[in-house]
Amino acid sequence: MARRESHFVCQNCGAVHTRWTGKCDACGEWNTIVEEASAADIMTAATGKAARTKGRRLSLARLDEPVAEAPRILTGIGEFDRVTGGGLVPGSAVLIGGDPGIGKSTLLLQATAALARAGHATVYVTGEEATAQVQLRARRLGADTAPVSLATETSVESILETLGAGPPPALVVIDSIQTLHTSIAEASPGTVTQVRASAQALIRYAKLSGAAVILVGHVTKDGQLAGPRVVEHMVDAVLTFEGDPSHAFRLLRGVKNRFGPTDELGVFEMTSGGLAEVSNPSELFLGERDVSSPGAAVFAGMEGTRPLLVEIQALVAPSRLGTPRRAVIGWDASRLSMVLAVLEARCGLVLSGHDIYLAVAGGLRIQEPAADLAVAAALISSRAGIALPPDIVYFGEVSLSGRVRAVPHSPGRLREALKLGFTGAIIPPQAGGEGAGPAVSEVALLVDLVHRIAPNGFAEDRHGPSSGDD
Repeated sequence: MARRESHFVCQNCGAVHTRWTGKCDACGEWNTIVEEASAADIMTAATGKAARTKGRRLSLARLDEPVAEAPRILTGIGEFDRVTGGGLVPGSAVLIGGDPGIGKSTLLLQATAALARAGHATVYVTGEEATAQVQLRARRLGADTAPVSLATETSVESILETLGAGPPPALVVIDSIQTLHTSIAEASPGTVTQVRASAQALIRYAKLSGAAVILVGHVTKDGQLAGPRVVEHMVDAVLTFEGDPSHAFRLLRGVKNRFGPTDELGVFEMTSGGLAEVSNPSELFLGERDVSSPGAAVFAGMEGTRPLLVEIQALVAPSRLGTPRRAVIGWDASRLSMVLAVLEARCGLVLSGHDIYLAVAGGLRIQEPAADLAVAAALISSRAGIALPPDIVYFGEVSLSGRVRAVPHSPGRLREALKLGFTGAIIPPQAGGEGAGPAVSEVALLVDLVHRIAPNGFAEDRHGPSSGDD
């Protein structure tokens, strides 16, 4: 009898090791390496033989051949359909992840019920909850009258047997992939081998049957999707459901989408009746801002193809510590350090002896560098103690030389600002577009913004500015 081959796999990152060690060399985590069966053993168990099979000749296509547009299944939830690229594609596999209790199961149950009411066959399979728990949640959401087929099961073979017994449904939800197990993999549920094998079997069913399959995935303590990264490459779309527990807003973000644009954002509000979609998130994020306080600037940003206006708040306070504090919520801390360095080195604004606190209102996280100018405006306003005009938006990228660079999608940002009642915008040179928009004021250097906000200078420690060129 042939000796059973095995290898050691990290359960955090999926790295393969030849022997067991306490620490994974790839991700640095401790006690995450587990012995698992090799891929050859798994294939032998699945097929009953290890012999290689002869391949078949492929039919090659041309790039200029006409291709039909992928059909879509609209769920009826506009924000969900936006992030998926206009609805679910039949035969596609979608992976959605998020922190525990953020509302993943609630969102998918609402989407499944909406599709069922529209006449589509839907199946909701849970491996984490009992059937009665899901039924009680559906009753709270008002979705208990929808004809959704519900089951509690963790065996992949049992799920596929049940799905194959009748016509393929339009949507299958698996909550969650970490709870499933398949007999072809000799490992515990939730391990890298089980997650990969279970996901592969369900994705194969989606491609062969034409049913859209949504897999719910757990996340690690640092917010990354748990399990091997190969699962994210196997599926057609990866969505993340995030939000600050202290806020009622929930954000559905598209990380990967083979059938639509990435980085799309859908905004929901958690209510007593479930998740309610927010059609105008800019108005919601700006609804509670205090226009009379220094240190608040409105940033005209872009999330995917959607312009979004958010408030950036900054607090600059004298520090008695040897090393002043730097606290950031919703933005990149290293990006803040760069803006602070440019303000001090190029604009003569002394900030080294002050504590700096920066936050993006509403629990949103901003990633694009176009927020540099708005962040700088909020910092200057707080340092000078002068409130910014309430009807002006800011956007632009700041370079290390102190110049303000243009950013893409300027016309869309300006149109969104005008729609919400803003009458002015401070932007980089040649960043405006044709068409209606607020009155534009261009700043080429960051020091120009300092003089515009605080024309009389600052009362404390100020040294002369230095100019820079790209």
